[in-house]
Amino acid sequence: MDETTHQPQDLISRRSLMFKGAAAGVGATAAGRLLADPPQVLAKGGHLRGGLTHGDAAILRFLAAAEIIEADLWQQYNELAGIQDGEVPGGTGNNDYAEAVAVLDEDMDQYIHDNTDDEFSHAAFINAYLKAHGAKTVNLDRFRTLPSSQANGAQKHVKRLTNLMQLSVDTSFWTRYRASSKNPDLGDTTPQAVPTLAVGQHPAIPRNNADTADPNHLQAIANTAGFHFAFIEQGGTSLYAQLAQRVTHKEVLRILLSIGGSEIMHFQTWHDKAGNAPPLTDGGLVFPDLNADGELTQTNLIMPEPTAFLKRKFPPVSIIRPTETHGAAMGAVKALTDDGLFIGQPVEFFAALRKLAKAADAARHKH
Repeated sequence: MDETTHQPQDLISRRSLMFKGAAAGVGATAAGRLLADPPQVLAKGGHLRGGLTHGDAAILRFLAAAEIIEADLWQQYNELAGIQDGEVPGGTGNNDYAEAVAVLDEDMDQYIHDNTDDEFSHAAFINAYLKAHGAKTVNLDRFRTLPSSQANGAQKHVKRLTNLMQLSVDTSFWTRYRASSKNPDLGDTTPQAVPTLAVGQHPAIPRNNADTADPNHLQAIANTAGFHFAFIEQGGTSLYAQLAQRVTHKEVLRILLSIGGSEIMHFQTWHDKAGNAPPLTDGGLVFPDLNADGELTQTNLIMPEPTAFLKRKFPPVSIIRPTETHGAAMGAVKALTDDGLFIGQPVEFFAALRKLAKAADAARHKH
């Protein structure tokens, strides 16, 4: 994995007020004195000047990689079902797919667009902050090798980091947040809301124009996307809370809490919209009526149910879960890999991602 001080041009959020003149590259005209300072060098004691430890830098690098990956997948969704404008890289839109996604909510195109913009801004900011502190940044361009959708509206010749056409979406987050006594931090598991979506390989975007011909099949693809949106963002919701417990520098903690808060906003939005996915059967893929089986899958119960936390002797409390920090980064890599998001990537990609995750998990808060 190329860890350089070069940031890909397409990771600049065109809407972000923090970055002006994207063509100049990240950090060139960033607002604020800190980001305007020249790169700094290592001081004694293993810290970067300004208080950034090696552990802090490792955590930020892993999060930068995660945000670059998120930006890549959200860009693909936006090309086909989001608003097409100059704020984020886009295609030309696919009306049939966009209409199927809009069944979940009429404003889905705006939400997809804004989530895409947010992830580009996260990646650009974290890399710029690393560069300002003399730390290596993250560039994954060498791994942009996966094919694009060939459906109308996609940028068909653009190479991708992520694969949205062979997903196995873990929907246990749905029941986890509704369970009153279950917490994965305490070793608990919860069932899948859509069991058939968690097995096999399912497209979340049309692979080609043939995928848009059958309205039922196309709606299944849109439903898959709806649950995948929530799956991705619930992972970020936990990941930032998990890694925040390992940072040392107060400003780095502020970054993780601030970006993590926006991930929570994303998850809450997508959690709500996924509940509008219409029941249907498409071959072996079955989207059930989630309101037919009680509170564990009831669609309007999107506020986290109070549950066990820290120790079972304490009263239930409404929380983000999981937040256990041990092995958090490696857990995120495993979850994304199991999702099918990296099908087609070479072994070098997985080795590089695991190296970044291992370094983040090895970071420790220094008093």
